Amino acid sequence: MPKLSLLADSDSGFSLKITGAAATDFGLNDPDYESRNFVFDTTARASFAILQEAYVQYTDNKQKALIGREELTTPMIDADDWYMLSNSFELAYYRNNTLNNTMVMAGYFHKMAGVWDSGANGTEFHSMSDASFVSNTDKANVDNGGVTFAAVQYNNNRHNLQVWEYYATDLYNMLFAQYDFKSKLGSISYDLGAQFINWKEVGKYAGASPVKRIDYSLLSARFDGAFDNGIDFATGISKYTNGQGQGDTLGAWGGYPYFANGMIFHFFEAGTLQNAASYKAQLGYNILDGLWIGGRFTHWDLDPSYSISSSTGKGQEYMEMYGVRLRYAGVTGTYFTGTYEFVDLDQQPDISSLRLIGGIKF
Repeated sequence: MPKLSLLADSDSGFSLKITGAAATDFGLNDPDYESRNFVFDTTARASFAILQEAYVQYTDNKQKALIGREELTTPMIDADDWYMLSNSFELAYYRNNTLNNTMVMAGYFHKMAGVWDSGANGTEFHSMSDASFVSNTDKANVDNGGVTFAAVQYNNNRHNLQVWEYYATDLYNMLFAQYDFKSKLGSISYDLGAQFINWKEVGKYAGASPVKRIDYSLLSARFDGAFDNGIDFATGISKYTNGQGQGDTLGAWGGYPYFANGMIFHFFEAGTLQNAASYKAQLGYNILDGLWIGGRFTHWDLDPSYSISSSTGKGQEYMEMYGVRLRYAGVTGTYFTGTYEFVDLDQQPDISSLRLIGGIKF
């Protein structure tokens, strides 16, 4: 998978960037064993090339304006560079940092590409509505809508409060709010955080059915920390409300800011998540500068009234994930992440996954 970016800067604050990428398996893979191939289009599975980035931007010490294609990262719409190629978006936005410790941002997502996180053919750019996870009937009803967003964040390195509002035209609204308190007590630095996310149908989608198909929230908390001796830990708890729409919204457009998930798998293998709760415990160690190893355990309490096995037709009560990760980031630009995860889902066959990602940036 070759990928190349070219950036042209100027003293005036304007710059241009283009990023091209391609993917091929040289015809070596057997389609019968590619049920979880996250590189190619899920139907054609053909080699492809794509212009992922092509933008012009203006930046100075206090502001940034951009228009074009970019691999942007926000909480709920994200480049998500974990499945071979990042998501990329056709967009425009403006960000301002004039106020002390405060960021204000607003913009519009028009289209996206990304095989793993797009509900359309991710090897090409499609409208944000087509790339959503709602049904094809609903996508046709909303006429290639985009996503308007605005955000405000206050961060003084001790208190970090951020609020993001995303309005997907004629589909649904996402409200994301998170607060983190960071401090140090003796030899431990810690992060105590709380998060609230709400999804609610709007416009044509809301009017298409008298029954609310998207209307639920996710509440989460975490306590993460690191000791001076190199040992670190992370804990998290998340609770879904009993509203509808998780399958139509979770993970759409690459956003995975959730506090209590696995290392590779998240909610994907679970059944319906109404009333579900998840718990995460992770322990890691910095073996040396840039080299980290850690393990994570995640448990899901599923409601068997909603989560039904596709294998047995019976209700599911739990899902557990066991993950181990080795990560390296070298000063020369060399990086590597190796992750193994095992999934035990009630009333379903066990799942295991090994993911190795590495490269050199120069």
